[in-house]
Amino acid sequence: MEQFIELPCGIPSHDTIGRILSIIKPAEFQKALLAWLSELRRIPDGDSPIVVPIDGKTARGSYTDAEKSNAIHIVSAWASDYGITLGQVAVDSKSNEITAVPQLLDMMELKGTIVTLDAMGCQKAIAKKVIEGGGDFTFAVKDNHPKLAAAIEQAFLDAYEAGLLESGFRSKTVREKGHGREEMRSYCVASVPESMKALTRAWPGIQSIGQAINVTTNGEKETSETRYYISSRAPKVGEFSQSVRKHWGIESMHWILDVVFGEDASRIRTGHAVENMSFTKKFVISLLKQDTSKTSLKGKRKRAGWNTDFLQKLMFGE
Repeated sequence: MEQFIELPCGIPSHDTIGRILSIIKPAEFQKALLAWLSELRRIPDGDSPIVVPIDGKTARGSYTDAEKSNAIHIVSAWASDYGITLGQVAVDSKSNEITAVPQLLDMMELKGTIVTLDAMGCQKAIAKKVIEGGGDFTFAVKDNHPKLAAAIEQAFLDAYEAGLLESGFRSKTVREKGHGREEMRSYCVASVPESMKALTRAWPGIQSIGQAINVTTNGEKETSETRYYISSRAPKVGEFSQSVRKHWGIESMHWILDVVFGEDASRIRTGHAVENMSFTKKFVISLLKQDTSKTSLKGKRKRAGWNTDFLQKLMFGE
C-alpha cells in the first residue's frame, strides 16, 4: 500500500471506509472511476456501432423498512463487447426506472452506439433523447404499448404466411448446444411496413421492426419465447441479432454482482454508500475483465487479493 499512497495514520478502518462511501457524491465518484477506467481500456473507434444495454437491478439488501419495500433500484449502462461500465443512476423503486434512463443518457456519449432497453424503457421520450444525442436504439415492445405490439406481431404473421423473402423480411437462425441443453434462436427483421406508418410516426427515428424467437430444449422439456422490437437502425438481420443477444450482457453483469460479489446479501444502506459501492463493484468487474486468462472472475478476484503484482497489473495496466 505504501508504494501507492502515504497513510501516516495507517490503513483506514472498515467503518471509516463506510462513512466515506456514504458521503461522497455518486456523480463525482463515477467520474473519477470512469476516467481511471478510460485510461486503462479505451473503446476503439470503428465503423461498427457499440451496443450499450441499459437495465435496472434492485439492491435487495438495501432496505430500511420492515416491509423491505424501499430497497434502492440502480439503472446501469454497460458496453457488453468491452466489459466496461458506462454509468449508473439510483432510484428508490423499479417503477421509477423510466425517470432514471434519461439521466443516464445525459451522462453518456451516444454517437456510434445502439442503446438497447427492455419493454419498460420503450418510451417515445427516451427514443427522442437517444436520436438527438446522435445514437440509435433497439427497444423491446410488450403490452405497455398494446397497439404497437399487436401491429408488429400481425406484420410478422402476415409475412410468414405470404413468404418472408417475398414480403421483404430477412431472417437467420442460430443453434447452440451446451450445459445439457439445445438452444435455437431465430431472428427476423424488416423495414416498418406501410400499414404501420401511421402508428409509428410518433416514434423518432424508427426504421425497422424485429422479432426474436428463442427455443430451448432441455431433455424432454421445451420452452419457447417470442419477443418483438422497434429500432432506429436499417433492417440488417445480422446487426439486429447481435444487438438483441448483447443485451444479455448486462443481465450477465447483474448475475456476477450477486454470485461473485454477493450484492443481494449486502446490508449496506447508509447515505450514498449503496450506489457508490455498487459502482465500485462494476468498476472491479471491468478491471477483472482486463485479464484475458480463462480463470473465472471469482478466481481472478481471489488472485488479486493474494498477489499484489497481479493486483497492480489490473489496476494500472502494468
